[in-house]
Amino acid sequence: MLDELQAELNQRALQGLLRKRRVLQSAQGAHVQVDGEHLLSFSSNDYLGLASHPDLVEAMKLAADQAGAGTGASHLVTGHQLMHDRLEQQLARFLKVPAALLFTTGYMANLGIITGLVGRGDAVFADKLNHASLNDAAVLSRADLHRYPHHDLAALEKMLANSAAKRKLVIADAVFSMDGDIAPVPALLALCERYDAYLMLDDAHGFGVLGAGGRGVLEHFNLYSERIIYMATLGKAAGAAGAFVAGEQVLVDYLLQTAKPYIYTTASPAPVAASALAGVRLIEQDSQRRQHLHGLIKLLHDECRLQRWRLMPSETAIQPILVGSNEDALKASECLRESGILVPAIRPPTVPKGTARLRISLSAAHTVADVRHLIAVLEKAESA
Repeated sequence: MLDELQAELNQRALQGLLRKRRVLQSAQGAHVQVDGEHLLSFSSNDYLGLASHPDLVEAMKLAADQAGAGTGASHLVTGHQLMHDRLEQQLARFLKVPAALLFTTGYMANLGIITGLVGRGDAVFADKLNHASLNDAAVLSRADLHRYPHHDLAALEKMLANSAAKRKLVIADAVFSMDGDIAPVPALLALCERYDAYLMLDDAHGFGVLGAGGRGVLEHFNLYSERIIYMATLGKAAGAAGAFVAGEQVLVDYLLQTAKPYIYTTASPAPVAASALAGVRLIEQDSQRRQHLHGLIKLLHDECRLQRWRLMPSETAIQPILVGSNEDALKASECLRESGILVPAIRPPTVPKGTARLRISLSAAHTVADVRHLIAVLEKAESA
């Protein structure tokens, strides 16, 4: 088996698909030290620049003094601490929904929600560009899985109309993590209402960024429905770690009984919940960060002029540049690194074959000068 594994790794390397880790030697931010180099980073999901904010750091320190480092048990035994409870209440208040439930990671949240709600005899309808965690959860649930082409509402409607499943669950990224585009949530909800389905949205990349108050994709579209199951993470715009599901009280009560990744996992440390709570409060109170971020997004689209590569349409912090081949994307990323800029090359299977890209992540921690420097280096790298 080991020989076969090595052969597969060698093949990945030949195809330009072998992934390698970098070692971050500084705090997360616009300017970082990675593998001994000082770089301007456009590679993090720290969209509001809160990962190193003093309020989050101080909240974590105070919580560690009060609650210790570890929880020692699952939430349903003795691991559910005061900070977890406060964070769930704050999230529900902030999102203006009845209840919220914490998970350790976004991946675990998606596994827990979907496998907890549907099973044999039910049906899941999924956008083909959904995050891997949504796909894995749908398979593990043992429900019938139907995948529709990206944003193809006509195909989705046909699938829903032909389904006789007891429970129907439509699942979609709210903001697609590799394209940066926003799901047509009002249209998805309308189909769910028409065909008695429920809509689960993974708003990992919209929470804190979209909407006038940072409440994510539902505020962006001014939507509320009992049919919506809202999931988001706390390790991106909120600057900490973890994830949650929010919605009706009965939904949270039910998942508390059925979501295995919640039930059978040691609760995340209370200091992490405390820092996330501080991050959510800053999302609510500091709208200037969000306004600055959207100004940078507009600046990039207004001033970036590429000839061979293509800046994909996106009004979110995720700004992908379509390059094409794996080799060209890797060369482009390396060219930027040699100029002091860190932008990752994204390749299959994360994106479809032939669509390798540079994934630029903008942050409120960036300055106008940072983005203009990025544009200049991109234009130079494209012509190299």
